[in-house]
Formats: sequence, structure tokens, C-alpha cells
Amino acid sequence: MPTSLDLDAHGDGIGSAATVLRENARLAGVDAPVPTVPAWSVGDLVLHTGLVHRWADAILRGVPPETAGEIDLPVADAVRREAGFVGVEPFDWYDAQVTALLQTLAFAPPDLDVFFFLKDAPPARMAWARRQSHETTMHAVDAMAARLGRVPSVSEVWVRSPHAVDGIDELLTGFVPRRKQTLRSDAPWLLPVEATDTGHAWRLEISEDPVMTTVLPPTADRPTTDARLPRCRGAAVPLYLTLWNRAVDDSAEEISDRAALEQWRSQMRVI
Repeated sequence: MPTSLDLDAHGDGIGSAATVLRENARLAGVDAPVPTVPAWSVGDLVLHTGLVHRWADAILRGVPPETAGEIDLPVADAVRREAGFVGVEPFDWYDAQVTALLQTLAFAPPDLDVFFFLKDAPPARMAWARRQSHETTMHAVDAMAARLGRVPSVSEVWVRSPHAVDGIDELLTGFVPRRKQTLRSDAPWLLPVEATDTGHAWRLEISEDPVMTTVLPPTADRPTTDARLPRCRGAAVPLYLTLWNRAVDDSAEEISDRAALEQWRSQMRVI
């Protein structure tokens, strides 16, 4: 599962997304609902994302994952206090978490040997940079949704194709095949996925077992896909948002088979 971006690109991805997240969250207000994660308020969103940064930073510094801290909401008041979230301005607190993460990534050795939770991942330093880049991007989209009161359109997000393709690949090759994921089917079927503007493509084999994802070769060397198969294809950015369940319905309708999309939305969710 190699990443197509370098460390600087992932660092820029984290920094850009953190800025979008912070400013949209501030404008929305901490009590505003988050349309893309209905159970959360903006305060929850900021807390969760900051705790994830803090958790990743601790692991990168050699703290065992089981003692690196809680990240799933709701977290106990003791966790909030220990994290420094209580009694401070939440956006300043968030800035401190993402800044610490970026500093740790910048100075970590390339051959750092620490825990990472996805199989077949790049070396740990790069894997965590990649993970935090896409984590922050999706939650920045959540913050935009909170400010707008709706899911943002593709034209409103700042993400570009190289970042989007890398995020699609991490999702399809890293998250989707995990045993804990629930994308399953009694009747096996195939789902081709293609980023039409970059030529990247994947094939998902969905059955009662964990999904098997195959990265397909460049377009010229790729076998022809059966036109009768459900398919999920489109430009990289809307495809990225759709597969991470942050796309508006009309965009998703244009690039995805409807039945496949509904199964994806009901069974494949990464917060």
C-alpha cells in the first residue's frame, strides 16, 4: 500500500486541512450540528480531531497505542482534562495538537519503527503522515458542512486530484479489507472503482469474507470491465468525497451505481 505522495505533501495536506477545519469550525460555533456526522456538534468534531492528532503524535514518539489516549467520542471528563481541553479556548487547543503532530513528523527518522494499524502500510512515519492528512481533510469537510449547514459541493472544497487519489487508495487498500469493516455480501460481486481524470483504478471483490482489493494497472494495460457490473467512477475529488461519505447526493449519483452506492453508505463508514 505505497503512498503516491511524499512527506512534504502529506505535511502540507495536514496543515491546509487543519486551517480549513479551524476557521470553518470557529465560524460555525462550537454548538453547531455537523451534517456529515449527525451525532456530533462542532465542539465534538474539534475535540475528536485534536485527540486523534494527540494519539498519533504519542505513538510516533514511542508511546504504546494502548496508553496513547482515547479518541472515540464520547470521552470521559478525565480524558478531556488530561488532554488539556477543559478551561481553554478550543481552537487554540486544537492548534497546539496539530502543531505538535507536525513537529514530531518533521523530526522523526525515516526508518521509525512504531505501531501502525493498517496492514501492508508504508513505513510508520509516512503511514502516520498519510493517515493524519486524510483524517484532517475529511474532518475539515465536516467543519465546512457545519458552517454551511449542508454538505459542501465539490467546487467548494480545496482538495486536488493527487491528494484525492492517495486518499482513495488508502481507503480501498487499507481500511476496506480490514476484518472489522462490515462491507459484506452473501452473493459475491465485483465493484470496479476508477478515477477518470488520473487513470487510477481498483477492483473490490465483495463477499461474506473481508473485501479483497486489487490495484489495477494503467488504463492501456487494464482488462476490459464487464459493462454489466456496478461501477464507481468519476473524477478523483468527487470520487474521494463519495467513498469517504462526504459527497452531496447529486454528485454521487453522477459517478456511482445507485445500488452499489447505497450498500457502500450503509456498510462502509470511517469516522
